[in-house]
Amino acid sequence: MAKKGNVLVVDDEEIMRDVLDTLLSGEGYNVKLARTGEDGLDQYQRGTFDVVLLDVSMPGMGGIATLGALLQHDPGAVVIMITAYATFETAVSAWQMGAFNCVRKPFENAQILTTVEAGVQRRRKDEEHAQLRRALKQSADRRGIIARSSRMHDILALVEQVAPARTTILIQGESGTGKELIARAIHFSSPRAATGQFVTVNCGNIPSELLESELFGHLRGAFTSAFAAKKGLFEVADGGSIFLDEIGNLPLETQSKLLRVIQEREFTPLGETTPRKVDVRIIAATNVDLKQAVAESKFREDLFYRLNVITVHLPSLRERPEDILPLAKHFIRKYNAENGRTLSEEISPDILSLLETYTWPGNVRELENTIERAVVISRTNDLTMECLRDEILNPERSDGTYGTADTAPTDLARLDVASGIAFYEEVARFEVALIRKALDITGNHQSRASKLLGLNATTLNSKIKTYNIKL
Repeated sequence: MAKKGNVLVVDDEEIMRDVLDTLLSGEGYNVKLARTGEDGLDQYQRGTFDVVLLDVSMPGMGGIATLGALLQHDPGAVVIMITAYATFETAVSAWQMGAFNCVRKPFENAQILTTVEAGVQRRRKDEEHAQLRRALKQSADRRGIIARSSRMHDILALVEQVAPARTTILIQGESGTGKELIARAIHFSSPRAATGQFVTVNCGNIPSELLESELFGHLRGAFTSAFAAKKGLFEVADGGSIFLDEIGNLPLETQSKLLRVIQEREFTPLGETTPRKVDVRIIAATNVDLKQAVAESKFREDLFYRLNVITVHLPSLRERPEDILPLAKHFIRKYNAENGRTLSEEISPDILSLLETYTWPGNVRELENTIERAVVISRTNDLTMECLRDEILNPERSDGTYGTADTAPTDLARLDVASGIAFYEEVARFEVALIRKALDITGNHQSRASKLLGLNATTLNSKIKTYNIKL
């Protein structure tokens, strides 16, 4: 029998605990018992409960005090007070504090069952409304997809077709092509936008030793620094979608547990022995060749085929030059608004020709950075040649990348200022040299490399993507 909900019974009388346990378990509820307010609060903080049945009169922390502590920990807690001393003042006090209902001893079994069922429905409805508000707030992200090319229109048509399904989707493409935007479009084009969240996990940014806890959660005391219970991101995404970006960086031991989630739709938090069911749509993305990773024993073959049910291949920006003009205009509007500028959206034929023939190794992300820089440094209200980077103006002098450690200057004396060396390009080359050196030292471990460079992990990952540094 599927469980109707999780109920916590807090009562100092053993007979009353047994009666409620037998009654509710027989109706399909998952019941936990506590004999003191302190024990009940501890269990609530470590687990997840839909309803609490709370006795008013208990030794130690009384029912009203426990109610206050529960609501302070979780303002949405659904608490039903039970008392043999149900005075009007007690009921009013509990309701004013936020109790869902009050039941007087001795009670009818039907009364308890009806009240608990109403409480579970209230909890579920509150959670659905909260998820819907978050989904509606995020739904504007779909407008971030700017496309004129037939290839992108075909991809968006595929998105609309597969969005309602539960099927796992793998998005492949170079860094900066917009894989997360497509993942968001899949989620917000589906019924899951109204029932659950869109949760993003960057598998390359989270240290491997913390990744499992982030994905599956943990109980308090599961490991040394686990001072409180924590929901995993799979549980947060229940009813919605989880986006696993850079899945090629997932450690092998975590890959096996992810495979179980896909196959069985269940996971086990750290420190717990009982699996939890979850209804999550998995969308994964990678810029690496997973088939090659499988051949090199860096990625599980069975997981690859589980992920590769429906594959969306995103073309690079150089493969869809007709999208460059609408994208550039979109970014001009965006960064005009952010910086209080009024740069014209009209782009001259000469500049458009340069933008459309440049190879864009960083794809849409690099185009966005280019336009942002132009909006900020332009001395007029037009996009001019002076606003563009040297490798765009002189592609024959550049291979379309930001250089290597061998080409980066080591001191100012090596800069030939008279020949017109561009400041921003030299800064970029030097940054790339430092990042490559840190990655070499740490064996491509981004978390350790970020500490070595004095950057936070998010900043380092962003620079790796912007400069198109291959790991």
